[in-house]
Amino acid sequence: MAAFRDFIVRLALIVSLLVPVYFLVAALGTKFGLLDWRIGFGLMTFRLGAFVLMGAAGLAILALLLALFATPRRGIVSALVALLIPGLGLGYAAHVRQQAQSIPPIHDISTDLIDPPSFSQATIAARAAVPGVNDLDLLNKRTGEGRAFTELQQEAYADIGPVISTLPSDRAWDEALAAAQAQGWVIGYTDAQAGVIEASASTFWYGFTDDIVIRVRPEGEGSRVDVRSVSRVGGSDLGANAARMRPYLAELQRRLGDTPT
Repeated sequence: MAAFRDFIVRLALIVSLLVPVYFLVAALGTKFGLLDWRIGFGLMTFRLGAFVLMGAAGLAILALLLALFATPRRGIVSALVALLIPGLGLGYAAHVRQQAQSIPPIHDISTDLIDPPSFSQATIAARAAVPGVNDLDLLNKRTGEGRAFTELQQEAYADIGPVISTLPSDRAWDEALAAAQAQGWVIGYTDAQAGVIEASASTFWYGFTDDIVIRVRPEGEGSRVDVRSVSRVGGSDLGANAARMRPYLAELQRRLGDTPT
Protein backbone atom coordinates (compact mmCIF):
# COMPACT_ATOMS: atom_id res chain seq x y z
CA MET A 1 0.00 0.00 0.00
CA ALA A 2 2.83 2.38 0.84
CA ALA A 3 4.43 1.82 -2.56
CA PHE A 4 1.10 2.46 -4.32
CA ARG A 5 0.58 5.61 -2.22
CA ASP A 6 4.06 6.91 -3.11
CA PHE A 7 3.42 6.24 -6.80
CA ILE A 8 0.08 8.10 -6.80
CA VAL A 9 1.55 11.07 -4.90
CA ARG A 10 4.45 11.34 -7.36
CA LEU A 11 2.11 10.93 -10.32
CA ALA A 12 -0.28 13.59 -8.99
CA LEU A 13 2.58 16.03 -8.48
CA ILE A 14 4.00 15.42 -11.95
CA VAL A 15 0.58 15.78 -13.58
CA SER A 16 -0.12 19.02 -11.68
CA LEU A 17 3.28 20.46 -12.65
CA LEU A 18 2.49 19.64 -16.27
CA VAL A 19 -0.83 21.53 -16.12
CA PRO A 20 0.78 25.00 -16.44
CA VAL A 21 2.94 23.61 -19.25
CA TYR A 22 -0.21 22.49 -21.06
CA PHE A 23 -1.75 25.96 -20.90
CA LEU A 24 1.54 27.64 -21.81
CA VAL A 25 1.74 25.50 -24.94
CA ALA A 26 -1.85 26.45 -25.80
CA ALA A 27 -1.32 30.18 -25.18
CA LEU A 28 2.15 30.72 -26.60
CA GLY A 29 1.63 28.22 -29.41
CA THR A 30 -1.36 30.29 -30.52
CA LYS A 31 0.49 33.57 -30.09
CA PHE A 32 3.45 32.53 -32.22
CA GLY A 33 1.36 30.89 -34.93
CA LEU A 34 2.27 27.31 -34.09
CA LEU A 35 -1.36 26.52 -33.29
CA ASP A 36 -4.55 27.76 -34.89
CA TRP A 37 -6.39 29.84 -32.29
CA ARG A 38 -9.33 27.48 -32.60
CA ILE A 39 -7.04 24.67 -31.42
CA GLY A 40 -4.92 26.53 -28.83
CA PHE A 41 -7.75 28.56 -27.33
CA GLY A 42 -10.99 27.05 -28.58
CA LEU A 43 -10.15 23.38 -28.00
CA MET A 44 -7.21 23.14 -25.57
CA THR A 45 -8.23 25.99 -23.28
CA PHE A 46 -11.96 26.65 -23.63
CA ARG A 47 -13.30 23.13 -24.22
CA LEU A 48 -10.74 20.86 -22.59
CA GLY A 49 -9.14 23.17 -20.01
CA ALA A 50 -11.67 22.53 -17.28
CA PHE A 51 -11.39 18.76 -17.75
CA VAL A 52 -7.59 18.96 -17.53
CA LEU A 53 -7.83 20.94 -14.30
CA MET A 54 -10.51 18.72 -12.76
CA GLY A 55 -8.61 15.57 -13.71
CA ALA A 56 -5.42 16.87 -12.09
CA ALA A 57 -7.38 17.99 -9.02
CA GLY A 58 -9.12 14.61 -8.71
CA LEU A 59 -5.82 12.76 -8.87
CA ALA A 60 -4.35 15.15 -6.29
CA ILE A 61 -7.30 14.56 -3.92
CA LEU A 62 -6.75 10.81 -4.20
CA ALA A 63 -3.05 11.32 -3.49
CA LEU A 64 -3.85 13.48 -0.45
CA LEU A 65 -6.25 10.88 0.97
CA LEU A 66 -3.67 8.15 0.53
CA ALA A 67 -0.97 10.34 2.08
CA LEU A 68 -3.20 11.01 5.11
CA PHE A 69 -4.50 7.53 5.76
CA ALA A 70 -1.96 5.04 4.38
CA THR A 71 0.72 4.14 6.88
CA PRO A 72 3.36 5.25 7.32
CA ARG A 73 2.01 8.70 6.56
CA ARG A 74 4.12 10.65 4.06
CA GLY A 75 3.76 12.73 0.92
CA ILE A 76 1.19 15.11 2.42
CA VAL A 77 3.04 18.27 1.36
CA SER A 78 3.57 16.96 -2.19
CA ALA A 79 -0.12 16.04 -2.44
CA LEU A 80 -1.16 19.50 -1.21
CA VAL A 81 1.07 21.17 -3.81
CA ALA A 82 -0.41 18.88 -6.45
CA LEU A 83 -3.89 19.99 -5.38
CA LEU A 84 -3.01 23.69 -5.13
CA ILE A 85 -1.99 24.09 -8.78
CA PRO A 86 -5.24 22.90 -10.44
CA GLY A 87 -7.20 24.45 -7.57
CA LEU A 88 -5.85 27.87 -8.46
CA GLY A 89 -6.61 27.20 -12.11
CA LEU A 90 -10.19 26.24 -11.38
CA GLY A 91 -10.61 29.34 -9.21
CA TYR A 92 -9.35 31.57 -12.01
CA ALA A 93 -11.60 29.82 -14.53
CA ALA A 94 -14.60 30.44 -12.27
CA HIS A 95 -13.63 34.13 -12.01
CA VAL A 96 -13.42 34.47 -15.80
CA ARG A 97 -16.74 32.69 -16.21
CA GLN A 98 -18.41 35.02 -13.73
CA GLN A 99 -16.89 38.03 -15.49
CA ALA A 100 -18.11 36.77 -18.86
CA GLN A 101 -21.64 36.38 -17.52
CA SER A 102 -21.67 39.98 -16.25
CA ILE A 103 -20.56 41.47 -19.59
CA PRO A 104 -22.58 41.41 -22.84
CA PRO A 105 -21.23 38.96 -25.45
CA ILE A 106 -20.07 41.61 -27.90
CA HIS A 107 -16.70 42.37 -29.44
CA ASP A 108 -17.25 45.50 -31.55
CA ILE A 109 -17.37 48.79 -29.63
CA SER A 110 -17.86 52.16 -31.34
CA THR A 111 -18.54 55.72 -30.25
CA ASP A 112 -20.81 56.05 -33.29
CA LEU A 113 -23.39 53.28 -33.56
CA ILE A 114 -25.23 54.81 -36.51
CA ASP A 115 -22.24 55.41 -38.78
CA PRO A 116 -19.29 53.56 -37.20
CA PRO A 117 -15.79 54.34 -38.47
CA SER A 118 -14.74 51.96 -41.23
CA PHE A 119 -11.40 50.23 -41.72
CA SER A 120 -9.01 50.45 -44.65
CA GLN A 121 -8.67 47.66 -47.18
CA ALA A 122 -5.30 46.76 -45.66
CA THR A 123 -6.89 46.05 -42.26
CA ILE A 124 -9.80 44.23 -43.84
CA ALA A 125 -7.33 42.04 -45.74
CA ALA A 126 -5.32 41.35 -42.56
CA ARG A 127 -8.49 40.32 -40.76
CA ALA A 128 -9.59 38.12 -43.66
CA ALA A 129 -6.39 36.10 -43.33
CA VAL A 130 -7.38 35.03 -39.80
CA PRO A 131 -9.43 31.80 -39.67
CA GLY A 132 -12.82 32.27 -38.05
CA VAL A 133 -12.49 36.06 -38.04
CA ASN A 134 -15.36 38.26 -36.84
CA ASP A 135 -17.12 40.22 -39.54
CA LEU A 136 -17.35 44.00 -39.41
CA ASP A 137 -21.08 44.41 -39.94
CA LEU A 138 -21.69 46.15 -36.64
CA LEU A 139 -25.21 47.44 -37.23
CA ASN A 140 -26.79 44.13 -38.27
CA LYS A 141 -25.31 41.91 -35.58
CA ARG A 142 -27.62 40.27 -33.08
CA THR A 143 -27.10 37.85 -30.22
CA GLY A 144 -28.63 34.40 -30.05
CA GLU A 145 -31.51 35.95 -28.10
CA GLY A 146 -32.16 38.34 -30.98
CA ARG A 147 -30.98 41.51 -29.24
CA ALA A 148 -29.00 44.00 -31.31
CA PHE A 149 -25.33 44.37 -30.41
CA THR A 150 -25.76 48.15 -30.54
CA GLU A 151 -28.49 47.93 -27.89
CA LEU A 152 -26.24 45.86 -25.64
CA GLN A 153 -23.41 48.35 -26.03
CA GLN A 154 -25.64 51.27 -25.11
CA GLU A 155 -26.71 49.45 -21.94
CA ALA A 156 -23.26 48.25 -20.85
CA TYR A 157 -21.04 51.09 -22.04
CA ALA A 158 -23.23 54.17 -21.97
CA ASP A 159 -20.21 56.27 -20.98
CA ILE A 160 -18.43 55.65 -24.28
CA GLY A 161 -19.13 58.37 -26.82
CA PRO A 162 -17.42 60.71 -29.29
CA VAL A 163 -15.21 63.60 -28.27
CA ILE A 164 -16.40 66.96 -29.57
CA SER A 165 -13.74 69.66 -29.83
CA THR A 166 -13.60 73.33 -30.67
CA LEU A 167 -10.28 72.68 -32.43
CA PRO A 168 -10.28 72.42 -36.22
CA SER A 169 -10.18 68.87 -37.54
CA ASP A 170 -6.53 68.99 -38.67
CA ARG A 171 -5.32 69.93 -35.19
CA ALA A 172 -7.69 67.45 -33.57
CA TRP A 173 -6.26 64.73 -35.86
CA ASP A 174 -2.73 65.52 -34.69
CA GLU A 175 -3.82 65.23 -31.08
CA ALA A 176 -5.76 62.04 -31.79
CA LEU A 177 -2.63 60.47 -33.30
CA ALA A 178 -0.45 61.58 -30.38
CA ALA A 179 -2.98 60.16 -27.91
CA ALA A 180 -3.02 56.83 -29.78
CA GLN A 181 0.77 56.67 -29.71
CA ALA A 182 0.67 57.38 -25.98
CA GLN A 183 -1.46 54.26 -25.48
CA GLY A 184 1.33 52.08 -26.85
CA TRP A 185 -0.80 50.85 -29.74
CA VAL A 186 0.83 49.72 -32.98
CA ILE A 187 -0.02 52.49 -35.43
CA GLY A 188 -0.88 51.31 -38.92
CA TYR A 189 -2.59 53.18 -41.72
CA THR A 190 -2.95 56.95 -41.29
CA ASP A 191 -4.47 59.57 -43.57
CA ALA A 192 -4.50 63.11 -42.25
CA GLN A 193 -6.61 64.39 -45.14
CA ALA A 194 -9.29 61.76 -44.61
CA GLY A 195 -8.97 62.17 -40.83
CA VAL A 196 -8.29 58.45 -40.29
CA ILE A 197 -5.90 56.66 -37.93
CA GLU A 198 -5.69 52.89 -37.63
CA ALA A 199 -3.92 50.91 -34.95
CA SER A 200 -3.88 47.48 -33.35
CA ALA A 201 -3.32 46.01 -29.91
CA SER A 202 -2.51 42.40 -29.05
CA THR A 203 -2.85 40.41 -25.85
CA PHE A 204 0.24 38.87 -24.28
CA TRP A 205 -1.40 35.47 -23.90
CA TYR A 206 -2.62 33.90 -27.14
CA GLY A 207 -1.68 37.05 -29.10
CA PHE A 208 -5.29 37.98 -29.85
CA THR A 209 -5.37 41.16 -31.94
CA ASP A 210 -7.96 43.93 -31.77
CA ASP A 211 -8.20 46.50 -34.55
CA ILE A 212 -8.76 50.16 -33.75
CA VAL A 213 -9.84 52.95 -36.07
CA ILE A 214 -10.08 56.63 -35.18
CA ARG A 215 -12.02 59.04 -37.35
CA VAL A 216 -11.77 62.84 -37.11
CA ARG A 217 -14.38 64.94 -38.91
CA PRO A 218 -15.29 68.61 -38.96
CA GLU A 219 -18.35 69.41 -36.91
CA GLY A 220 -19.64 72.96 -36.86
CA GLU A 221 -16.67 75.23 -36.23
CA GLY A 222 -14.78 72.45 -34.48
CA SER A 223 -14.38 68.71 -34.88
CA ARG A 224 -15.66 65.34 -33.76
CA VAL A 225 -13.50 62.31 -32.95
CA ASP A 226 -14.99 58.82 -33.11
CA VAL A 227 -13.24 55.59 -32.12
CA ARG A 228 -13.98 51.96 -32.84
CA SER A 229 -12.24 48.87 -31.45
CA VAL A 230 -13.04 45.40 -32.79
CA SER A 231 -11.73 41.98 -31.80
CA ARG A 232 -10.60 39.80 -34.69
CA VAL A 233 -11.84 36.57 -33.12
CA GLY A 234 -14.14 35.47 -30.31
CA GLY A 235 -17.76 36.19 -29.54
CA SER A 236 -17.11 38.11 -26.33
CA ASP A 237 -14.17 40.41 -25.61
CA LEU A 238 -14.75 40.30 -21.81
CA GLY A 239 -14.94 44.09 -21.91
CA ALA A 240 -11.44 44.51 -23.35
CA ASN A 241 -12.35 46.86 -26.19
CA ALA A 242 -14.30 49.22 -23.96
CA ALA A 243 -11.53 49.10 -21.34
CA ARG A 244 -9.03 50.06 -24.05
CA MET A 245 -11.12 52.94 -25.37
CA ARG A 246 -11.81 54.60 -22.03
CA PRO A 247 -8.23 55.71 -21.25
CA TYR A 248 -7.78 56.81 -24.86
CA LEU A 249 -10.92 58.96 -24.77
CA ALA A 250 -9.83 60.41 -21.43
CA GLU A 251 -6.38 61.23 -22.84
CA LEU A 252 -7.96 62.77 -25.92
CA GLN A 253 -10.30 64.81 -23.77
CA ARG A 254 -7.32 66.10 -21.80
CA ARG A 255 -5.47 67.06 -24.98
CA LEU A 256 -8.44 68.69 -26.68
CA GLY A 257 -9.79 70.35 -23.57
CA ASP A 258 -13.30 69.08 -24.19
CA THR A 259 -15.55 66.38 -22.81
CA PRO A 260 -17.06 63.29 -24.47
CA THR A 261 -20.71 63.71 -25.39
